[in-house]
Amino acid sequence: MTKRPLNFVLAKAGGGARQYAAGTKIFCEGDVARTMYYLRAGSVTIEAEGKVKAVLEEGNLFGELSLIDGSPRSATATTKTVSQISEIDEKTFLELVQDAPYISLDIMRMLADRLREMNRLL
Repeated sequence: MTKRPLNFVLAKAGGGARQYAAGTKIFCEGDVARTMYYLRAGSVTIEAEGKVKAVLEEGNLFGELSLIDGSPRSATATTKTVSQISEIDEKTFLELVQDAPYISLDIMRMLADRLREMNRLL
């Protein structure tokens, strides 16, 4: 995935990054969602139903689906390496979308890229 202006905006919106050790669970499948995450550095594994669905690298967003639709987490996110991650709560996300509508389009493009990749793998 190419880096877009979205990354810069998300990095600022998330405030300071928190550092996580490798192997740290950020959230688990079925958890209630109140935030999404911006991966500033490192890598995160996304797993659902016991299978690795994706390995995300620096500059990626994750946990956004549950924040968008209010459903429980559909996957588990675990740091693969030491990672720096910013949290973006729902209020901040909604403000971002309202203040800069292009962010919605960038997120939709990111989700479309992920869906196409999953379809390719099937």
